[in-house]
Amino acid sequence: MTPILYSFRRCPYAMRARLGVAAAGIEVELREILLRDKAPEFLAASPSATVPCLVAGDNVIDESLDIMIWALEQHDPEGWLDMPDAGHALIATADGPFKQALDRTKYATRYPDADPEVERAKAHAFLHQLNDQIGAKPFLFGDHPTLADMAILPFTRQFAFIDKARFDAEDWPNLSRWLEDFLRSQRFTSIMPKLSTWQTGDAPITFPFYPT
Repeated sequence: MTPILYSFRRCPYAMRARLGVAAAGIEVELREILLRDKAPEFLAASPSATVPCLVAGDNVIDESLDIMIWALEQHDPEGWLDMPDAGHALIATADGPFKQALDRTKYATRYPDADPEVERAKAHAFLHQLNDQIGAKPFLFGDHPTLADMAILPFTRQFAFIDKARFDAEDWPNLSRWLEDFLRSQRFTSIMPKLSTWQTGDAPITFPFYPT
């Protein structure tokens, strides 16, 4: 049976999963979930009740990075998994301290004990690290993307659009180029179609839609 990928268009974790599946060229049935009114089938499948969630037969994968790796271990035509250990370290920082600072900047009212400017400064420290790592290269580790690039870019995008004018005014030209190249790419466009919320009985929507 075709694997099912439960997703939500704007969620950076779900973007990450779609990027991995599209790069691997593995066909899945894409189901767009409404987060404030989650489908019973999704809740029955996902242990965490969060997107993304991949159901492949009896195998349920409930973490975005694990979905990327699941797909790329089957087919990795661009060599995303071929990256140094430093790439895994960057992903860990992005998923941990950076995402925490991002949330406390973007959703400041949810964290009354946190100073959003202090949190923004923490996020900026990581983004400057990325800027230095990119340098004059197109991607973090050279001329082609790796798992680290595509796992981190959706969260860089999320942070940038908290205040895009402020982000663009910062002194991180390599980071800005890296992000803008991604946002203008066919790869990004191909994973961001606007879909109706999935409901039981809907005709299956096969993803990826076209080569990235």
